Amino acid sequence: MYGPRVRECSRLSRRAVLGLTAAALPLSTATSAAAATVVGGERLARAGVQVRGATGLPKKLTAHSWLVADCESGEVLASFDAHRRLAPASTLKMLFADTVLKKFDRAERYRVTDADLADIPAGSSLVGIKPGLTYTVEQLWQGVFLRSGNDAVHVLSHMNGGIAKTVAEMQAKAADLQALDTHVVSPDGFDHKGQLSSAYDLTLFARHGLKDPGFRAYCGTRTADFPAGGKKTFQIQNTDRLLTGAWGLKTYDGLIGVKNGYTSHAGNTFTGAATRGGRTLLVTVMHPDAGGNAVYEHTAALLDWGFTHGRSAQPVGLLVEPLSEGGASATPAPTPKTVQAAAGVPGSASGGSAWRIAEGAAGALALLGAGAWTLRRRRARTAGAPAADGAEPRGGHRR
Repeated sequence: MYGPRVRECSRLSRRAVLGLTAAALPLSTATSAAAATVVGGERLARAGVQVRGATGLPKKLTAHSWLVADCESGEVLASFDAHRRLAPASTLKMLFADTVLKKFDRAERYRVTDADLADIPAGSSLVGIKPGLTYTVEQLWQGVFLRSGNDAVHVLSHMNGGIAKTVAEMQAKAADLQALDTHVVSPDGFDHKGQLSSAYDLTLFARHGLKDPGFRAYCGTRTADFPAGGKKTFQIQNTDRLLTGAWGLKTYDGLIGVKNGYTSHAGNTFTGAATRGGRTLLVTVMHPDAGGNAVYEHTAALLDWGFTHGRSAQPVGLLVEPLSEGGASATPAPTPKTVQAAAGVPGSASGGSAWRIAEGAAGALALLGAGAWTLRRRRARTAGAPAADGAEPRGGHRR
């Protein structure tokens, strides 16, 4: 359906959770201690750079968080504050696609109404959808992946039963993927209080999405013709600069996709995947201090490292498998109520080694020996709010 099928990232049969770390109980029982499972491995819970058996990591990386992983094996080759919770911007659209993409046939047609576009946040990036026009599902997804169009996201969300239903389904999907740093407020990734994710979780979303040929085809599409009414069309270009070479940046050899994001609060975020010599690597970079091309330059440098020095790296963690596909978990499978309860309290600012305890089974993190399951939520240092750098396309629209 989308041309020659490329080899998908394979699943692992190994345990999804590698390590244990101590978690503090409430002050009233401070003398008691319990072990809590760390998703992806104990080293990923540590602050700072994590790497074993390899040197040559790029210098002057200013991102607040980043991660390099092998797509096929799921092994994390190197990371920096992998579970730090930060605003994801439009990289959250990967989770939206993971949740909704398979629900509609790409040839299905939909006539857009005013109501479908009424709840789009002011300042959003837009692909240019107009009420009264009919679009195919394929065209809507092109609007999502190429232009990061919040209008396309909202139309698809209304097709899916509404914004609230879609958000709940995305949160449940995150729980199934064991992406426990993620709290979904809106399906488009726009700036909303409490909307958070992490480099680890975004990499999970990308890896899961790339198993689907439609997801893979959309995120790798450079240009497409988009309806303008009647028989008229206009061309849209992918905003992934490593894919298109826009804004003076060289294209990255072997790049597959995946998704970029930008808001004035989040700054720049990006998850990229590339294949060289039969090996596919995933890199996520969140919130570099510099704007412009920095997020792409960081990504390219980390991909280069992974394809060279990273070949000798010993894994410091693992991208876990979804619970629905046999991924190991320390807790029972989450229910919609526990998912919503767990998602309702985003983490607060703190250092990389601090933890927050909140009730609920949806987190798949359990305190053992305390007589009840509890959810450990990660604290994250408060992210800075880089100002818009003015170099983003579409006149300051947020992606």
